[in-house]
Amino acid sequence: MLSRGSGIGMGFMSCTKIDPALHQARKPEWIKVRLPANPVFFSTKNLVEDLRLHTVCESAQCPNRWECWSSGTATFMIAGDRCTRACGFCAVTTAKPFPLEADEPERVAEAVRRMRLKHVVVTAVARDDLKDGGAEHFARTIRAIRGVDESIVIEVLTPDFHAKEALIRVVTDAAPEIFNHNIETVERLTPAVRSRAKYKVSMETLRKAKEIAPEIVTKSGIMLGLGEMEAEVLQTMDDLRAHGVQVMTIGQYLRPSANHLPVVEYIHPDVFARYKDEGYARGFEHVASGPLVRSSYHAADFQPSKLVKKG
Repeated sequence: MLSRGSGIGMGFMSCTKIDPALHQARKPEWIKVRLPANPVFFSTKNLVEDLRLHTVCESAQCPNRWECWSSGTATFMIAGDRCTRACGFCAVTTAKPFPLEADEPERVAEAVRRMRLKHVVVTAVARDDLKDGGAEHFARTIRAIRGVDESIVIEVLTPDFHAKEALIRVVTDAAPEIFNHNIETVERLTPAVRSRAKYKVSMETLRKAKEIAPEIVTKSGIMLGLGEMEAEVLQTMDDLRAHGVQVMTIGQYLRPSANHLPVVEYIHPDVFARYKDEGYARGFEHVASGPLVRSSYHAADFQPSKLVKKG
């Protein structure tokens, strides 16, 4: 049965364009963002600035940054704040990137040490200008963090690396506990939503990461509200499971600016709850599903089973 969030009444939107006239400007009452009041928020902000780091929290205008920074957590974005792709949903700047900063891995590790993190998420802009897509920079950052605390859970949120096995292996050989690559949307909408990215390439990236390193947990996420149909969301879940993905996040797309893709629909929390049940029924080990859920939001809520057993 197709229901809210199914694309009904949207004229079976073209796979190549999402009509800006479909934008729903008024946010529903369940989309609420708290403003900062906790002094920890400001100490986290000052630490990030002191170490000259980028966070996806700020660069991607994450709606949860007030909450996360107030609890002393952040998702570090390495390899600069300029992306070589221009995805229609993303607030990160598209421009020619600056050269990599050789000491950035150590600065991230120092931030982890000062914040006393037990679970850290490291992501990066797409660096198609680099021969290895930034894979070695990921690996160096993982190793630097591991040097600070061997017990820390390291989660990486990577670009697709064009599904090149050698590049994926560079990252997995550094042994993060969780390898995350977001599929972002359903297959039909991928050309309109994701610049230069392909649905099947992303699926292959996830499959290869799992095949190369079966002990690493694989994770992916999608946004809702871009005109997808319920059957397409369920198919994406099936595709992710078929490619070995164990953890899934599902959240509401929020438009960063008038220059970005429109919000076609605000999905009701009840629908997110149903998708969570559908995910567990399909065998995902963990599903985070809700309007403000993002890839790294409450990432530490899921702990790889091997680490739980150790504890």
